[in-house]
Amino acid sequence: MFNIINRKTLLEYSKKYPDAKNALFEWYYEFLSSDFKNFQELKAVYANASLIGDNRLVINIMGNHYRLVVRVLFLYKSIQIKWFGTHKEYDKIGVKSIKFKN
Repeated sequence: MFNIINRKTLLEYSKKYPDAKNALFEWYYEFLSSDFKNFQELKAVYANASLIGDNRLVINIMGNHYRLVVRVLFLYKSIQIKWFGTHKEYDKIGVKSIKFKN
């Protein structure tokens, strides 16, 4: 099981993007109960996941309409939500350095 830090961040994004709320929470519960030991295991299940450095992953949500950036530490079973937004917004951010801002 993974520890997803911070659920409040997820709630903020679900308020900002209500049409993506269900898909975002679906991702949350899937990852919460997953037991991936490394990126290769994760990629076998989430083929659209991309590793971008600094243990950060980009995951397509709702058929690539949205992008989720998370930092995953497989050893500690920890996931930190860094950013969520539309694909268009994603193209404008520095994905390797972006931090959650409310």
